[in-house]
Order: sequence, then C-alpha cells, then structure tokens
Amino acid sequence: MALTNLTKREIILKVFERTREEMPQKHIRDAVQLTLDVVIEALSEGRNVELRNFGVFEVQARKARVGRNPNRPDKEVTIPARAVVKFKAGKELRAILRKFDIAVLDVR
Repeated sequence: MALTNLTKREIILKVFERTREEMPQKHIRDAVQLTLDVVIEALSEGRNVELRNFGVFEVQARKARVGRNPNRPDKEVTIPARAVVKFKAGKELRAILRKFDIAVLDVR
C-alpha cells in the first residue's frame, strides 16, 4: 500500500474540520499560506526555522563538486555550490517516528 503525500489543500481541510467549521476555509487557507510565506522568507534570508517539538529547518551550504552524467559517465560535470534546506526532527516527532511501522512505506 503506497501512502499519498499530504497537500496544502488537505492541511486546510483538516484544520477546517478540527475547528468545527467555525472559521471559513478562506481564512484558514490564508493563514496557512501566510505561515508558509513567513517560513520561506526566513529561509531565503539564511535563517533557520525552529518549530518547537516539531523540528528545525536549517539552511546549509552544499559545496561545489564534480559529478557524472549517467548517460555519459566518461564526461565530468561541475555541480556548483548552493544552499539547501535540511530538516531535523524535534523531540516529540522523533518519539512518534520511533513507534512508526516502516512496513507501510514503499521501500525499494
């Protein structure tokens, strides 16, 4: 059984259901989008985003390196240095994941 991705739309619907439909979906959608905009803005400034008990999004530099084109392995390609975002799970999320049944994941 393959799991599906959680989408922004699904997040909005779940929040809507949990607020007992007291808030209009539009307000929830705007709040979710504003939250994501603030996270993106902070990361684009090089700031880490710490969400207690959930985790930390860290901006890290990935060094330039030499790679190979799988279609032409004889040719080297320079991969430039770039910024990447890493996620480090928080204490509560790690505890939940320790109990997670990995058999439901589609491991190849």
